[in-house]
Amino acid sequence: MNALLIIIAAIAILVVGYITYGSWLCKQWGIDPSKKTPAYEKEDGVDYVAAKPAVLMGHHFSSIAGAGPINGPIQASVFGWVPVFLWCVFGGIFFGGLQDFGSLFASIRHDGKSVGEIIGDTMGKRAKRLFIIFALLVLILVIASFVNVVAGTFMTLADDPSRGFVTKPTGNQTTAMISLLFIVIAIIYGYVTNRLGVKTLPASIGGIAAIIVITVIGLNLGFAMSRTAWIVFIGAYITIASLVPVWILLQPRDYLSSFLLYAMMALAVIGILISAFTKSATFTIPAFTGWSTSVGTLFPALFITVACGACSGFHSLISTGTTSKQLDNEKNAKAIGYGSMLVESALGIVSLIAVGMVYQTYLDGGFGSPSAAFGSGIALMFGGEGTGAYETVRALLTLAVSVFALTSLDTGTRLSRFMFSELFLTEDEKSWQDAKGIRKVLAHPLVGTLFMVVVGCILGGLSLSQIWGLFGAANQLLAGIALLAVCTWLGDVGKNNRMFFIPMGFMLIATLTSLVITVFKKLSMIGSGTAQWGDWFQLLFAAAMAVLAVILAIEGIQTLTRQKGRAGARA
Repeated sequence: MNALLIIIAAIAILVVGYITYGSWLCKQWGIDPSKKTPAYEKEDGVDYVAAKPAVLMGHHFSSIAGAGPINGPIQASVFGWVPVFLWCVFGGIFFGGLQDFGSLFASIRHDGKSVGEIIGDTMGKRAKRLFIIFALLVLILVIASFVNVVAGTFMTLADDPSRGFVTKPTGNQTTAMISLLFIVIAIIYGYVTNRLGVKTLPASIGGIAAIIVITVIGLNLGFAMSRTAWIVFIGAYITIASLVPVWILLQPRDYLSSFLLYAMMALAVIGILISAFTKSATFTIPAFTGWSTSVGTLFPALFITVACGACSGFHSLISTGTTSKQLDNEKNAKAIGYGSMLVESALGIVSLIAVGMVYQTYLDGGFGSPSAAFGSGIALMFGGEGTGAYETVRALLTLAVSVFALTSLDTGTRLSRFMFSELFLTEDEKSWQDAKGIRKVLAHPLVGTLFMVVVGCILGGLSLSQIWGLFGAANQLLAGIALLAVCTWLGDVGKNNRMFFIPMGFMLIATLTSLVITVFKKLSMIGSGTAQWGDWFQLLFAAAMAVLAVILAIEGIQTLTRQKGRAGARA
């Protein structure tokens, strides 16, 4: 099928979904523009800081995107383009968008608190602690996975003696230099807009100009370090980024990063238009390849592999961890919570089209990663391999992907800090300063941050393929639990929650099936004596998450049953 028709169909369906289903959700839940948000009610200048809609949209979109909507659809393309297209588009509208929007709305009605706190209010204290433990396990995988990705994108190869600033940089050294300079301009942007009072428009124009300047610098002057050195640097950076006020680094960095993502998507659409009329590249993915492929059977593998392109549990943590604390008005929740997810679904379709331009090479293992296939596929639309246009576009796309991986990483670390502290606080304690004894030490922001960063960086440094094997299932299982949490809360406050029943049931069944398959495979390997220690790691991690999820699902079903009984009694 023509790539241009695929992207037009996807955008049309997503726009209709946003206008119709998104608006219907607003009416069902009672979005109230006159209601004061936690960003104003609990403003503290650190985490609770109201952001302009465009700035918050940039933060939220940059944080949820990462490399997920690029890697997932490309890996799932082995099933054919039709299954991936359908899941990205309709999964985004009825599953992912519902979860992201619902989580954000529930959180702003809970003083900007996390999914764990929402569960505590509706399902009880035990369920809250179990969820926080589960979410922290997922966040360890998030940190480990993205540390691995970023360090791999920045590192100078072992046989290259270059260290520090280098001229004639390699692609990795260029990406590293630009990313370092990006942190600097983000801090400057945050200061001039939040302390000097510069308006968003002129500051944005200056920020975009600065991005162009640092890109030129990076193409001519790179920075070289080993993979281990980059892991140490990344660990230090995300520790600091998670502790400083959001206006210093998180808000401005994510906002400026969003321009790279918008530019990347615009560049991809332009490339699709060029290829449609000049035949410079051809979309070659079959419509459907079969029920069983190299990544597993269509159910549950497709729904686990696509991940962020359709539905992602990590999004619920961002919606309730950082975004809800910065939302200035409930009327913007639909655009930021629901709209961002649908734009991410569109990015998933763009990624599918990109790999379709280099599909056979991708199947033959001609690329080191799905991200590399994405960059090459889009670049091929602008010119043949080896041409200036091809190399320039591919370099810019690689940079954009690495920037978003780092963005998701520092947001994920901040979320870890919130949830680690919540684990050790009682209902009467509002912050770590209210805790007593050893709990006050454990709930301290620095303790939780350091614990998660150290464990995540160690696992990321090992570069284990097993981490990626667990990340997809854990992330999607978290989505099922987040849907369950919002569903029970809506039922508790007497609002329509029926739209959650099918999505949460489907996600729980699909992901638990995937984890059970993993457990049996690893047990078989252990029984045959072929298991490595990484297989034991996968077995224990998968089993622990499955048990926690089943307990939480039972608690949720019991809560919904009690709610139904109370509703029946009132009737």
